[in-house]
Amino acid sequence: MQKLNFPVYSFRFKNSENKVSIFDPIRKKFILLTPEEWVRQHTIEYLMKEKNYPLSYINVEKLIKINDRNKRYDIVIFKPNGAIFLLIECKAPEISISQATFDQIARYNLVLKAEYLMVTNGLNHYFCQMDFENERYNFLKELPDFIL
Repeated sequence: MQKLNFPVYSFRFKNSENKVSIFDPIRKKFILLTPEEWVRQHTIEYLMKEKNYPLSYINVEKLIKINDRNKRYDIVIFKPNGAIFLLIECKAPEISISQATFDQIARYNLVLKAEYLMVTNGLNHYFCQMDFENERYNFLKELPDFIL
C-alpha cells in the first residue's frame, strides 16, 4: 500500500484467499484492505495516538439518512455527552480533494451537526471548525487535541 502523510503506525493484517485484510480496532474485525480503508485506518491511529481521542468515542462507517437516502459516514468522534464533535470523510489517495468532497461532508453535517470536520485522502488533510451562525466553515492548521 501507498505511503501516506501520517506518522508510521503498525497494523495487523490477514491474508485469506489472496485478499489482504486489516484489523479495525473500532469495529473489532478484519476489513478488506482497499486504498480508502488504508486511509481510514491511518486516520483512526492518528486520532488515537497523536490527538488522544479515546477509542470508545470513535465510530466508523455507520448508516445515516440524508434526504431519504441511505449514506455512510467514514468516522465520527463523539463528545462525552453524545453530541458529535468531529466528522471525517476519507477518500482513497488517488482521489483528489475537491469542492464536491466538501459538499458531501457538508450535506452529512446538516444531519450530524459536528463541531469540526476533517477531509483526507491520506496525502492531504483539511481541518475545519463549523460556524453554524454564519453557515460556513473556518479552516484550521490542525485538529484540537481531545480534552475532557
